[in-house]
Amino acid sequence: MSSRILATAQALSLLSRLRQKHGALLIHQSGGCCDGSAPLCFKQDEFRVSSRDVLLGVIEETPFYVGASQYEYLRNIDLLLDVVRGDGDSFSLEASAGVRFLTRSVERPGNFAVPACHGKSRF
Repeated sequence: MSSRILATAQALSLLSRLRQKHGALLIHQSGGCCDGSAPLCFKQDEFRVSSRDVLLGVIEETPFYVGASQYEYLRNIDLLLDVVRGDGDSFSLEASAGVRFLTRSVERPGNFAVPACHGKSRF
């Protein structure tokens, strides 16, 4: 499976720091309530992934899942995980640092996958 999730250097750095502090992580983005479709970062043992959730890829040893209904909208789009200042959902681990994760869409031309950026933002 090719990864459908890319990350900026800032997102990779934050994930690394969060993993050092909290252990194994996962990110889940749903189309549901609370912060809508914002990516939320959890300790792996504190979030139950549904059998309908779809794994888009793994970033900095962190699996990134989306809800099944949202996946339908993302068929031809890859996501770029980034970090911005501001208050996010208080359930997400990065919230205490005054930042939040944000995903940006990256449209794939045709059926070609966007190559992984290996820790450096391509934008």
